[in-house]
Amino acid sequence: MPVPLTDWLRGQDDQLLADLLRARPDLATPPPADLAVLAARAGSRASVARAAEGLDTFTLAVLDALVVAGSDRAPVPPEEVAALVGPGAEPTRVRAAIQTLVGLALAWGSGDESDEVSVVPAAREAGGLYPAGLGQPSEALDRVDVAALLAELPESDRRLLTALAHGSSPVGRTRDAAVVVPLDRARTPVQRLLAMGLLLRRDAETVELPRQVGLALRGNSPLGTVRLDEPEPRTTRQSSSTVDSTGAGEALESLRRAERLVELWSREPAPVLKAGGLGVRDVRRLTRELDTDGRGAGLIAELLYGAGLVGDNAAATNAEWLPTTLADPWLVATPQHQWATLAAAWLDLPRLPGLAGRRDAKDRVLAPLSDDLRRPPAATERRRVLTALAELPAGTGVASPDELAEVLAWRAPRRGGRLRDEIVRWTLTEATALGVVALGGITSAGRSLLSEGPAAAAKRMAESMPEPVDHVLVQADLTVVAPGRLEPRLAAELGQVADVESAGSATVYRVTESTVRRALDAGRSAEDLHELFRTRSRTPVPQALTYLVDDAARRHGRLRGGAAASFLRCDDPVLLAEVLAHPAGASLEMRRIAPTVLVSPLPLADVLDELRKAGFAPAAEGADGQLLDLRPAGHRLAAPARPRRGQPTPPSDERLRDIVANLRAGDAAAASRRGRTVSLRSGAGAADTAETLALLREAIEQQGHVLIDFVDSRGIASQRVVTPFRVGGGILEGRDDASDAVRQYPLHRITSASLIVR
Repeated sequence: MPVPLTDWLRGQDDQLLADLLRARPDLATPPPADLAVLAARAGSRASVARAAEGLDTFTLAVLDALVVAGSDRAPVPPEEVAALVGPGAEPTRVRAAIQTLVGLALAWGSGDESDEVSVVPAAREAGGLYPAGLGQPSEALDRVDVAALLAELPESDRRLLTALAHGSSPVGRTRDAAVVVPLDRARTPVQRLLAMGLLLRRDAETVELPRQVGLALRGNSPLGTVRLDEPEPRTTRQSSSTVDSTGAGEALESLRRAERLVELWSREPAPVLKAGGLGVRDVRRLTRELDTDGRGAGLIAELLYGAGLVGDNAAATNAEWLPTTLADPWLVATPQHQWATLAAAWLDLPRLPGLAGRRDAKDRVLAPLSDDLRRPPAATERRRVLTALAELPAGTGVASPDELAEVLAWRAPRRGGRLRDEIVRWTLTEATALGVVALGGITSAGRSLLSEGPAAAAKRMAESMPEPVDHVLVQADLTVVAPGRLEPRLAAELGQVADVESAGSATVYRVTESTVRRALDAGRSAEDLHELFRTRSRTPVPQALTYLVDDAARRHGRLRGGAAASFLRCDDPVLLAEVLAHPAGASLEMRRIAPTVLVSPLPLADVLDELRKAGFAPAAEGADGQLLDLRPAGHRLAAPARPRRGQPTPPSDERLRDIVANLRAGDAAAASRRGRTVSLRSGAGAADTAETLALLREAIEQQGHVLIDFVDSRGIASQRVVTPFRVGGGILEGRDDASDAVRQYPLHRITSASLIVR
């Protein structure tokens, strides 16, 4: 026999029912009788609170109106709900909001003119103790003309009630609530209002405004000041190409800083703080090297961390931040694909980089890359901001981040917590630095990133980025100006021979003797460098640069250094030539560095053995030119130290410490005056044990000392002065006064215990 739906619903878990109803909104139309049971039981307080986070201000006002109008589970007509929301609430809009609440299992009822609506009990709890800032109803005022009572009040009394009615809470604190007096004996406004029942006394210092009084004072706005319509932010209008090109410029600047950070941490990794994150000193170094502020440096580090391009070797003894293996393919990728990697990582980053530099509840500074910046809802909030910008026409941006924050706050006033508006500002700042947003509006690449993914966004960004230039402008002061983004090959060649002096839309490089020497070390010749500047510069190459390159090349390499593990010298060059020509010379990787000297990367012993096998007779020599015998000596074992005859073995340090501790314990015991004493005889009964425990507990309560006669596991008896901490489980735990160490003494090894009187 099938089980009735109502009985099945009553037996289910609340959370399961809430999930079922939200997954199947079609169950709400039409509302069967069993659905009322489902809605009444569906949803815990936490479930209702999560559902309410996505409601806009108008829908929340409808929910508050349902809570205020309905007592317990009493249904409310839609007309009454519309009247409570305010004079600007259209009935059709109110019914649409009710349908939204029904679809989320926050209420049941169709919302039609002939159908009444009720809210689930959990919605009353989730709305707080004072929904819409109204207090609890007073039964004494149910059949009273509250408006008439208010009209007869003095101005001072009415002003007090008005302040509570229009505040965020109907509760006030006052000393006049200590005693409730009759109306004829009332002397203060609070006492008079308490006597008339227009205020409710909660405790000796707290009063509450009844709901009936608050509604009467609010007049045509029963729920208080509610903004029923979404605010319209001021906007600015630019051409789409202007927005996209501006965003592309910011994106290229962020890529330059990201590449610079990878380069810095490749050479000198930054240490990881003990609490995790990046230290203040390293942040300052990044701000200097990346030519940005602290927030900008932290953002670049967070982007690279989110993309997996940098990480910390937490398993190492001294953990450091350094690039990962993913950084190498990223560095050689095209700029648009580099940008897409960082932008996608930022969009899904479960962290708030804007928190870096702020202080937590314990007044500790929040460090970049630390776990304190982790906020799982951050990615969702970031998408909300970009979605709001994407709703505007292309090329249109918001005039102020605060106005966009106001719009998003209206759309979800219960979302985001105390950082709700800050997240909007941080998101716009980060998106602008990354090129997702420019001039207050979302770029074409940003729209693609939001709706289509990083691959489509990379194509859009490639269209927005300026074409790479194939030339530079060499100046007389040995600076080289790149009038735009350079071709990858030209950028790499110029990066070898010059350092970046300033970056921006036009990058300035400076050529110095050290940078020229760096290019020569990389294998470039002087002619290569002359050819580079001659073919790539749109301006004449200054003579000073030519002299600089030639002078550096003339002195470069006159001294040569190399690595060698062994050498072979001989006054006869013919013999060395024979060694080089022999197969053994090739296997030993011998190389002539002078007519009479050969070198090898192999150890000297291996070189000599191989040459001897080939029929040569080499000999080893030391740094002073004397012959060395490299034959291995026989294996030996270090002989143990033996004491001299007639002399005892000296005691170890540990034994000496034990002896001194015993002597001090004896001195302390001799100097102590005994109080009450309990002796434990062999085979002592329960009475003796109980008396010993009582004596030890007395010493613990008085924070005193005891003198115990103790026999250790080797049968050696000694006396100890002990400050007991705990006794139980057959163990006495306390501090040994002689050694100042905490020790444990089994009770069965204590032969007597005495209180020490000092």
